[in-house]
Amino acid sequence: MTANGTFQIVLYFGILALLIRPLGAYMARVFGGERTLLDPVLEPVARGIYRVTGVRPEQEQHWTTYTVAMLLFNFCGLVLLYLLERLQHLLPLNPQGFGPVPADLAWNTAASFTSNTNWQSYSGETTMSYLVQMVGLTFHNFVSAATGIVLAVALVRGFARHSAKTVGNFWVDMVRCTLWILMPLSLVLALVLVWQGVPQNLNPYVTATTIEGAEQVIPQGPVASQEAIKQIGTNGGGFFNANSAHPYENPTPLANLLAMLAIFSIGAPLTYTFGRMVRDQRQGWAILGAMAVLCFLGVAVVYWNEAGGNPLLRPLGVDIAGGNMEGKEVRFGIANSALFATLTTDASCGAVNGMHDSFTPLGGLVPMVNIMLGEVIVGGVGAGLYGILVFAILAVFIAGLMVGRTPEYLGKKIEAKEVQMSMLAILVLAASILGFAALASVHPAGLAGPLNKGPHGFSEILYAFTSATGNNGSAFAGLSANTFFYNLTLGLAMLIGRFLMIIPIMAVAGSLVAKKVVPPSAGTFPTHGPLFVSLLVGVILIVGGLTFFPALSLGPIVEHLMMLAGKTV
Repeated sequence: MTANGTFQIVLYFGILALLIRPLGAYMARVFGGERTLLDPVLEPVARGIYRVTGVRPEQEQHWTTYTVAMLLFNFCGLVLLYLLERLQHLLPLNPQGFGPVPADLAWNTAASFTSNTNWQSYSGETTMSYLVQMVGLTFHNFVSAATGIVLAVALVRGFARHSAKTVGNFWVDMVRCTLWILMPLSLVLALVLVWQGVPQNLNPYVTATTIEGAEQVIPQGPVASQEAIKQIGTNGGGFFNANSAHPYENPTPLANLLAMLAIFSIGAPLTYTFGRMVRDQRQGWAILGAMAVLCFLGVAVVYWNEAGGNPLLRPLGVDIAGGNMEGKEVRFGIANSALFATLTTDASCGAVNGMHDSFTPLGGLVPMVNIMLGEVIVGGVGAGLYGILVFAILAVFIAGLMVGRTPEYLGKKIEAKEVQMSMLAILVLAASILGFAALASVHPAGLAGPLNKGPHGFSEILYAFTSATGNNGSAFAGLSANTFFYNLTLGLAMLIGRFLMIIPIMAVAGSLVAKKVVPPSAGTFPTHGPLFVSLLVGVILIVGGLTFFPALSLGPIVEHLMMLAGKTV
C-alpha cells in the first residue's frame, strides 16, 4: 500500500460525497412529481408516450398490479432481445456479417440483460452486431436499471405513506426515471468519454498491419453510448470482451475515475432520496453509513492483499514488493484495480478493469462476499436500497426481540408478514447461489467448466452463480461458461435473483403502505444513530457469514491457507 494509492482512494470517496446530496434531492423531486429544470423539455415527451401507450398517469396501482406490470414488461423485453439475437444476420447494421447467436447463448444473454446482470458468455466484438448492441443491449441497460430504481421507490412509498392502497404507477415511474435521470446522465458521460477517446461510430472494423507484419483487426462501433449507461445503470456489460480493461472502453485515468463515480452515482444518492421521501433525512444517512462501513472494509482488505503480492513467487526469485500485478492494467495500478473491483461488486455493476480470477485468494474473496451479502453495499441502482431495507426490517425485528416490544421502523409496526417476506427474499438468493453451485460441482457438464483444479476451480464455479444470482455479471474468467449447461443454469439463476426476490419485497411494500403511523414512544428503538448502523452491519455480516462461510471455506479461504503454506493444489 502506498501513499499515492491511498490518496487516490480518498479522493474518489471525497468527490462521491459531494454528489450524494444534489443527486439524491433531484431524484426525490423527480419521483415526487415536483418541478425540475428539465420539465419544459421532457414533459411533452412524457405526455406523448402516455398518449401512444394508453397510460393514465394520474391512476396509481396496487402493489400486485404494479408488480404484474413490471413482470410483463420485462418478459416482453426478454423475448424481443432473444429474437433480435437469433435474427441478427437478417437485420441491418451488421457490417461484420455476424451470424445468428446460438439458441442457448441467446437465452442466457436475454436473461442477463433483462435482469440487469449483464453476464457475458461471449466476446461482444465477435458476436453481436451494432444493431443488437444498440437496440437490444443498450436499450435493456436503460430499462433494467430503471426497473430496479422504481421498485426501490415503490418500497420507499410503502414506508412514507400510511393508510393507503397504492404504491405508484409503474409506467409513469419508468418514464420519469428513464427520461429525467438515466438519459441526461448518460448523455453527458457519453460525450465526455468520446472526448477521452472512446469510439462512437458505425464503421466496419479496421484491419491494420503490425510492426511484425501480422494483420490485426481493430474493432469499432457505438461504444461510448453503451459504456455510459453500462456504468450509470450498474449494468456492467462490455462492448468488448476485456470490458473496462479495454483501452477503447476505459482509455485514460480520468475515464477510469468517471467510470467508478458513475457506478455509485445513483445507488449512493438514493439513500438521500430515501430520507427525503420518508421526511427524516437521518434515516437516509444511517442507511448510507451502514453501506459506507462495509464498503471501506472491502476496499481495505482487497488493497492490502493485492499490494502484498503473492508469496508463492518469492522462492522463484520474483520481487513481490510491487504487489500482485497479475491480471491488472499497468495504467491503473493496484490501488485503482482494487477500488474498482470492490465498487463494481458493491454496486451490482460487474464491469471490471482487472481480472478478478488473478487476484490473491482474499483479494478475490471480497468481491464474492460483496455479492453474497445481497449487494446491499450501495448495490445495483435501486436494488441496493430495497435490499438493505430488507435487512433493516430484519434488524429492527431482532432489536424488538431484545427489548420485548413489537418492532417498528419509520413509524410502521413490523409484524409477521413483513418479517416472513423479508426472510423469503434473503433465502431465495442463498438457495439459488448454493443450489446451482452444488449442482455444477458434481455434474460432469459443470465440472468441465473450470480451467483450474482444487479450491480455485471451485471458487470459479461459486463466483459464477453468486454473480448471476446477485445480478452482478463479473466473473472469475477462468470458467468456460459458454456451454449449454452454464448458459441454461446461469440464465435461470439471473431471473431467480432478480424477479423471485422482488415479489416478496413488493408484498412488504403493499403491507406497509396500508398501515397507520405509530407515534414514537420511550420504548421505540431509534433507527438513525450509530447503534442502529452497528446493528444493521452486524445483521448483514452474520446472515451472510452463517449462510456462505462453509462454501467460502472450500474456495478462497482454503486457497489462502494453501498459499501461505507454499502450495497451489
